[in-house]
Formats: sequence, structure tokens, C-alpha cells
Amino acid sequence: AWFEAGFVTYSNQQKTRQLNVPQPLFTQVGAVSREVVEAMVRGAQVQSAARFAVAVSGVAGPGGGSLDKPVGTVWLAWGVGNEVSAERRHFAGNRDEVRRQTVIAALEGLIRRTVREIKNQG
Repeated sequence: AWFEAGFVTYSNQQKTRQLNVPQPLFTQVGAVSREVVEAMVRGAQVQSAARFAVAVSGVAGPGGGSLDKPVGTVWLAWGVGNEVSAERRHFAGNRDEVRRQTVIAALEGLIRRTVREIKNQG
């Protein structure tokens, strides 16, 4: 199947419950962090047995930002087999624009990694 499962884990509690993100990470580094999105990707792969997974966590606004994580800060992670990569991005605009740009970045990253994986297998 091309699409095995999806997880909407807005709250930290659901990130832990559905994706097994360790609860201490939220107090140590916060939900919007490399460590959390990498754990989310690994959890999604385990829960679904999918080869590819994508996770995002960010501050879309209009509030909720901080000095180190201002509105528009997003962490994205991709899992391909056992390999996990993540990147921090900052998007400008209102809540909807930040969310739209996040989806585009997540899908572009997934496409790049899928193409690379196909080429490596060929």
C-alpha cells in the first residue's frame, strides 16, 4: 500500500500515546525539536510498519512563539528504513501560510528521499 496510516498528534500526550515519544523529551527539549520529530518518525514507522514516514512539529501562530522558537519555526523529520533525517525551517506568514509551507516542505522532502531510495535500489 502507498499509504499505510496517519497520526494526528497535536498534544504531547498523544505524541507519547500513539507514537511512543518519550515523555521526558517534552520538558528537556520541547515538542518543537529535532529529538521529538525524530522520535515521532520512528514511532510512526513502528506503529505502521511503513518504510517511509514524515513528522512535523512547529509553532504556526499566531501565538505560542518564544525567543528561541518564534512563530513560524518548524521541525520536520523523514524516516526511510532505519535512516532518519531532520531539519529546522522558519516560515513567514499567518497560521494558514505557515501550515501550508510546512506541508509543501514535508512532501518535497519525502519525494526527494523516495526518488533517492528508488535510484539506490535500481
